[in-house]
Amino acid sequence: MKAKIKIITTAQITALAFLLAGLGSSFAAGPSKVSPHEALKRLLQGNARFVSGHLTHAGPEQIAEARGAGAKGQNPFAVIVGCSDSRVGPEIVFDQGLGDLFVVRTAGEVVDSAALGSIEYAVEHLGSSLIVVLGHERCGAVSAAVAGAKEPGHIAAVLKAIEPAVKQTKGNPGDPVENAVRAQALDVAKQLQEAEPILAERVQSGKLKIVAARYDLDTGKIDLLTR
Repeated sequence: MKAKIKIITTAQITALAFLLAGLGSSFAAGPSKVSPHEALKRLLQGNARFVSGHLTHAGPEQIAEARGAGAKGQNPFAVIVGCSDSRVGPEIVFDQGLGDLFVVRTAGEVVDSAALGSIEYAVEHLGSSLIVVLGHERCGAVSAAVAGAKEPGHIAAVLKAIEPAVKQTKGNPGDPVENAVRAQALDVAKQLQEAEPILAERVQSGKLKIVAARYDLDTGKIDLLTR
């Protein structure tokens, strides 16, 4: 018996947003007021600490304090749209605490309607002023798409969503997977910048910044692909 794919409609996403907004108004600590520039600065400084091994959010005291504050509500200053890869945990590689980041993770950073609705919620109701689309070195999903792999089940849908980045970089100098990794992060960032009405309007007004970045598995360093 084949599993049926349940399509999430715009109306359902809107209803979910209103439900979450209602919960947020009752329990949230208030929207984040961190500027896009300051948000990006915090993330890059956190990644520098991670690379050097001098983490500031990993101790038991910091975790206990963040857990207590988070129980009262959330106001993440940034959204991380990243790959599901187990080696690229955003809170760790950016050295941030519980409640600092609103994280949406799928294989290859693929964004569907449910992921987009989640991102919009963080921006609209939690006040997140920065979105980072985080690709990474030697991404398995991108590698499979570059190789033209024929995968079973819903894995094929993930690879199909990455195909435009593969086609865009085909024949370019350098490593095909690395080229596609960068192109995929850039493509998703552009997709979010143009997502109407919420994200596009916030970007145009200067209240929201969206950047693409790449994580190096070997060094732990994150480099911006856009500014």
